[in-house]
Amino acid sequence: MVKNISIAENQDELGLWEEKFENFVDVKVNGPASIGLDFSLHGFEHLYGIPQHAESHQLKNTGDGDAYRLYNLDVYGYKIQDKMGIYGSVPYLLAHKLGRTLGIFWLNASETLVEISTEPAVKYTLTQMGPVAAKQKVESRTDVRWMSESGIIDVFLLTGPTPSDVFRQYSYLTGTQAMPPLFSLGYHQCRWNYEDEQDVKAVDAGFDEHDIPYDVMWLDIEHTEGKRYFTWDKKRFPNPKRMQELLRSKKRKLVVISDPHIKVDPNYSVYAKAKEQGFFVRNHDGGDFEGVCWPGLSSYLDFTNPKVREWYSSLFAFSVYQGSTDILHVWNDMNEPSVFRGPELTMQKNAIHHGNWEHRELHNIYGFYQQMATAEGLIQRSKGKERPFVLTRSFFAGSQKYGAVWTGDNTAEWSYLKISVPMLLTLSITGISFCGADVGGFIGNPEAELLVRWYQAGAYQPFFRSHATKNTRRREPWLFGEEHTRLIREAIRERYALLPYWYSLFYFAHVASQPIMRPLWIEFPGELETFGVEDEYMLGSALLVHPVTEPKATVVDVFLPGSNEVWYDSKTFSHWKGACTVKIPVSLDTIPVFQRGGSVVPIKTTIGKSTGCMTDSPYGLRVALSTKGSAVGEVYLDDGHSFQYLHQKQFLHRKFLFSSGVLINSCADERGRYPSKCVVEQIFFLGLKKQPSSVTAHSSDGKAQPVAFTYCAKTSTLSLEKLSLNIGADWKVHIQ
Repeated sequence: MVKNISIAENQDELGLWEEKFENFVDVKVNGPASIGLDFSLHGFEHLYGIPQHAESHQLKNTGDGDAYRLYNLDVYGYKIQDKMGIYGSVPYLLAHKLGRTLGIFWLNASETLVEISTEPAVKYTLTQMGPVAAKQKVESRTDVRWMSESGIIDVFLLTGPTPSDVFRQYSYLTGTQAMPPLFSLGYHQCRWNYEDEQDVKAVDAGFDEHDIPYDVMWLDIEHTEGKRYFTWDKKRFPNPKRMQELLRSKKRKLVVISDPHIKVDPNYSVYAKAKEQGFFVRNHDGGDFEGVCWPGLSSYLDFTNPKVREWYSSLFAFSVYQGSTDILHVWNDMNEPSVFRGPELTMQKNAIHHGNWEHRELHNIYGFYQQMATAEGLIQRSKGKERPFVLTRSFFAGSQKYGAVWTGDNTAEWSYLKISVPMLLTLSITGISFCGADVGGFIGNPEAELLVRWYQAGAYQPFFRSHATKNTRRREPWLFGEEHTRLIREAIRERYALLPYWYSLFYFAHVASQPIMRPLWIEFPGELETFGVEDEYMLGSALLVHPVTEPKATVVDVFLPGSNEVWYDSKTFSHWKGACTVKIPVSLDTIPVFQRGGSVVPIKTTIGKSTGCMTDSPYGLRVALSTKGSAVGEVYLDDGHSFQYLHQKQFLHRKFLFSSGVLINSCADERGRYPSKCVVEQIFFLGLKKQPSSVTAHSSDGKAQPVAFTYCAKTSTLSLEKLSLNIGADWKVHIQ
């Protein structure tokens, strides 16, 4: 008997049957549980994935410290170089070595720890001749241990063998990146909070006054009536439809916040209906779970219940969501879920969900289900015609199907700008291509130099939004002096110039699972020196970007991969052979961007107030020649907002090929049909060694026209201007 009492006491001490966290007691009714599995990856030293952590892109050994934790939490001003979980979890890692890539997808939504132990490829051993170190070749090996609090072992091994194969195999399980509406690839302006309709009107006018394009104005929680979602503060926003019509007149959009916590208020219709139908998460005693968040005492919708998701989706109908219009899109925040006085600021693990599941079983997928319901609601309100835009803070494997993700509450410091690059690369390779970090840092007040550098970096990242918390100074782009305004304007305008390239990359991510923002090892999987690079990256296969992330920088070291490649500086047109590191001088107006030889990048030559104002504006082509004097590229376009590209094949997918002095525009997908008025009015060649004697354009009907050109021998560039070649028609340009 004494022995049994001792065992029970020991189990209590170990937290096997109940655990205490401050004032909270987690009673484990079903007793202690955990599952785990170890993997030995022979020959592999380089592992990536398992977001979200403010850590390096390449995963580190965990033997000397914490394991990587996957547990979605609201962490304000998260630490960097830290393995603790923050807002989202994707339990999926990739291992890469020369000649082989593989993936491990551990499908489990409970709290998960991942330990990594790498044995390097070379060991030092003592020889028989005495204590003289001699190298002995030993095959490298990495051991990976997955441990989850509950659930079952449900694991998928993705065998590659190439990075592209692994991306495709993973997408078969979780889906590909949703095709976004074009406006969402523009620039977004946000802060907590724009105060009222007049504030929105003034900020909107400021962009026009300073000739800075933007697409989306954002409203945080203060736009609502006492933090009640799906309502408007009647004093601040007395006429929300009028405000939206102002934005619509400039082809701009509005995004508003909608969080999962619902204010406990019997007079609030959303709360009353949800309570009546039993749609809230329950506490362990059977009542509605109640916790504190922005509105005060709140209950939390149980998005794991399909009926709750269906009902929540219906709230976005125009007839229900009074004051909303079809230019209103949605931001799901605080959906880890955040509970201010909860353990680790989240929901107790023994709260009860639909089907009698404890919260511990599905914590990491809670926010995923809210984003799913929100996206479905926006689609339904348009009767299935329009693509939604939904940003979420909490995410899980497969969140890419429903919209975009950002890196949460970062800080206005150089170190957070720097860590954003590996954080976004990790999201990108784990399926979530539509990702970004708050430009300028959410917390604190960035100095002007840091803000400019962040705009330059953000312009070359998929989701491009400035955001700041409410106790920061205002930081609209024109508030830092004329020179800094000019630099920010240039960064944003370059983003808009590249929209055809961005949109095409999103299409390829959507149909072929290819990441948009790529670590160098994806494009150069056979070059060992690329495996650890995380301060620069590829956008698609054509552009290499190296953001400046140090203050007062005058030079940056840029690694240009590929022994058979040639790289062109997009600003100076200087070129270098690959497989080398070059020192690039930089001033505050410089972000090093290089175009890969052998690529054709489509651009827009005219920038409008917003993406919608640029629908019919002309195209240009940037043709960068390879060492063999050739180049290829593609462009995809459709109406930018509907599902007609999918249901009616209303799209254009064109291919550009330059070889033997001839540039050909041809159809890349015969299924697509989409009338476009757009013309290619400018073609710019990089790396053309000699001046041509003549240039002629040949249309599909056989007509030939001479083309005026300018050649610069110093930069080896050829510029063709004032062309009028329809983007959707077959044509050729001959250079002789």
